[in-house]
Amino acid sequence: MENELKLTAGAVASLGIATAALVVLPYVQVRDVESAPGLKPYTEQQLRGRQVYIANGCVYCHSQQPRDRSFGPDFERGWGRASVPADYFHDRPHLLGTMRTGPDLLNIGVRQPSQDWHLGHLYQPRAYVQGSNMPAYRYLFVHKDAAEDGDVVVALPPGQGVPGKVTVATRDATDLVRYLQSLDRSYPVLPASGRP
Repeated sequence: MENELKLTAGAVASLGIATAALVVLPYVQVRDVESAPGLKPYTEQQLRGRQVYIANGCVYCHSQQPRDRSFGPDFERGWGRASVPADYFHDRPHLLGTMRTGPDLLNIGVRQPSQDWHLGHLYQPRAYVQGSNMPAYRYLFVHKDAAEDGDVVVALPPGQGVPGKVTVATRDATDLVRYLQSLDRSYPVLPASGRP
């Protein structure tokens, strides 16, 4: 009976320490973080695109947390500065990601601002990045005999579309691109205190 009590007390103490270290301490560290200057809330279209990003599992292969020189070569790749808590002020839930199969996307809106590029890359990644292992998201597009008013026609490289058809982006595709274009954390970073 005494060993069972010690075991239970040890388990409860371990759980308490883990909760304090993994939940309480990080919350205390970032609870007073304010939105970074220059960071705008997402628009309705960007929020819909964020949901498409989540639903398609983009976070499994792309992180949104460029690291400083001590943690990796992100600066040399041109992925911008290291991320700070204020970068994620409007993100619920946070989409930091843990894998880096594809490039970090926190600053993709600056690195690749072209809507045409994003749409074409979603339709056929290997036509834009040789050797890419990203899957094609062709179900985010429709093929029509002719474009209609309001259609966003995708300008694909030769040989990538359906012959005799026009490739048109769905609302999900354009919303996803608007979300990716909004990922711009190129504003200056304030010191940890939040004051210049």
